[in-house]
Amino acid sequence: MPANRSRKLIARHFPYPDEATNTTQSEDLTPRPRPVGLATLLPQEPPVSSPTSSALQHPTPFLLPNIRTPAASQPATPVPPSTGLTTLPYPEHLNPAPAISSPAILPHTPSPHMQHFRGNGMFHKAQNFTISNSQFVDSSPMGFGLQALLRYSMPDAFFNSSARYPPPKCHLGTRNDYIALITNWALEQSDRKEPVLWMHGPFGIGKSAIAQSCAEALAPLNKLAATLFFSRSNADRDDPRRVITSIAYQIAATCPTFREIIDQRMISDPALAMTSLSTQFENLLVHPLRGVDTAESGLDGRVVIIDGLDECRGTAEQCEIIKIIATSARKRTTPFRWFITSRPEDSISRTMNSAVVSPVHSYIKLPVSRAIDHEILVYLTDELRQVRKDYSLPDSWPSEEALTLLVERCAGLWIYVATMVRFIKDENSLGPEDQLQIVIEFAKEVSANVLQDNPLAEMDFFYTLIMQRVSSKLRTIARKILLINHVLMSPPLSIMSMILCLSSQQLRRVCTSIQSVMEVQGPDLESMRIKFYHASFLDFMKDPLRSKELCIMGDFLIGYRQELLGWLHEVCSRSTDSSHIVFPLSTVLPEGVSHTNHYYRALTWFWTLCGVPEHPFDSETAMSLEELSFGKMLGLTGRNNGWPVVASRVRDNLSAELRDGIIRRANCPIPECKRFGSVWILGHGENETIPRRQWDSDGFMLENNQDPPDRWCFCGARRRNLR
Repeated sequence: MPANRSRKLIARHFPYPDEATNTTQSEDLTPRPRPVGLATLLPQEPPVSSPTSSALQHPTPFLLPNIRTPAASQPATPVPPSTGLTTLPYPEHLNPAPAISSPAILPHTPSPHMQHFRGNGMFHKAQNFTISNSQFVDSSPMGFGLQALLRYSMPDAFFNSSARYPPPKCHLGTRNDYIALITNWALEQSDRKEPVLWMHGPFGIGKSAIAQSCAEALAPLNKLAATLFFSRSNADRDDPRRVITSIAYQIAATCPTFREIIDQRMISDPALAMTSLSTQFENLLVHPLRGVDTAESGLDGRVVIIDGLDECRGTAEQCEIIKIIATSARKRTTPFRWFITSRPEDSISRTMNSAVVSPVHSYIKLPVSRAIDHEILVYLTDELRQVRKDYSLPDSWPSEEALTLLVERCAGLWIYVATMVRFIKDENSLGPEDQLQIVIEFAKEVSANVLQDNPLAEMDFFYTLIMQRVSSKLRTIARKILLINHVLMSPPLSIMSMILCLSSQQLRRVCTSIQSVMEVQGPDLESMRIKFYHASFLDFMKDPLRSKELCIMGDFLIGYRQELLGWLHEVCSRSTDSSHIVFPLSTVLPEGVSHTNHYYRALTWFWTLCGVPEHPFDSETAMSLEELSFGKMLGLTGRNNGWPVVASRVRDNLSAELRDGIIRRANCPIPECKRFGSVWILGHGENETIPRRQWDSDGFMLENNQDPPDRWCFCGARRRNLR
């Protein structure tokens, strides 16, 4: 199965129909706000008419890596090969937002005069019917289409979103030359006449801060059309399928005429938000703008800011967005100016320099340079002056010597100095004086080991310092938190609490230990998520060449998988059924968490780790997995609704000689089974079991398959009547 970066999988799961009544509930089509992330491992369960349906429809937030949602009636959409985990195909068998109800039809008011209408037009060729006293009234509420558009947008990526607060922006008195250069271009007061401006530079150089400062400067002048600040470390801010919808929504929010047009378009065809990027651009921007006097409305010349395009998911999608914008700029189908920032990735650079894009864009190179040391000194001096006031420290703190050394160590990287300041301000320490001394000693120690032309090494040394300052026990838990956050793509802390068997206070304490690089956002545990100040930290933690023994992938992931497998063996050997689950004595559940739910979450997390690409089982662990009682394993899951497992991924991580003993495809061995295709079978011999819900050829659901209803096979198919 092709591999790509892991992202969100949302799945609702289907129970067997009620055998007594042979009925199913109708699905709720009431519009709901777009969920912002995973709320539970137990998604709501809409009934369906058949347990053999392999489709997982109308998803709710459910984060699972490496999974491609199956479709009952459609062939699987191919996923382009790449390294890493899987990006879900869209939208063929994954609806990213709740179902949208049809426009309302008001009840008719009877007329005092009987009216009869013969079928014509919409009833063309209909025969032998009469409609009496009827009115068809389109009473879709104004703004209904706009609400639908918002559900397909990324509000967390807007420049003034609370999810980004406080956003990175240039410190007063710094980066003035770049801000002036860009705002003058935006106001058409520059020699640069091209409608597309691309600013590129390496990580940590301050591109997002400049883009944010420009947005805040242009907004009061009514010169800002829309903004998008991508972040690959935040699941709600990296979706290429929501780029055009997000831009259209922001324009609609400020232009009444455009708003009316787009509202009606979305009411008439809600599926517009799920079409290809080029189709979205035409139908949500180009065509609606033809009905707007752009000069009178003030849209003419407004700026769309797209920051961190390289952090948008998918290399091909990044390039497609550039080409769509460039084509529009060349043909003048939209009245906007486009400001794009990114790292100078090869694919983006090639696209920008292509014959199609090059004529309509100019660029600004933002290099790593010691020429900005004076600006870093201004920022550092102001920040530490405020710390001195807050803690009533002497006027001599910090010394000129210390400031000079810190500026030197920052090596022209804004991310370095910002992280350093947060480290010094850390309230869970002995105080800023002690923290500053740690940084100074660190800076002196590594100065001889870091090449002057390799600022990445400077940053890596500092990230290493931050992690090593955490106690050994907390550091192991912190690495598990980072791994869960990466693989499950920013689940709420409630899920991490369940998987790790930590109370909310314990989880917060661990997160606080690395608050120099991340923070927790949200009002409660169910909605709290981790926000990284910069994607470079997670990059560092995932790369074994950079983070070495601190890395969360590789050996650490494999070891964590072994730990969970040992735990599963012990639970299965001690437990009888889902009503009598016995954990090892070392397992202490958070308050209010049932044994069944914790077991289920630990089980699903184990199988998720089993399917992470390029992390094969060693022979000892594989043989241990082969000995697991798979029937007992599924029997302990209770009434939980099921978790999709990409079986092919797990199989790929097993050696050829052990695969078939753990997971294989074969015909269902139950003689009465009516399933004609092959099914996934777990284990062999007395440990063998067949997951009763399977989808296409890719995988199965982790759920209780004990005692299926009469007439149903363990694999989810109907049994033949052998009488």
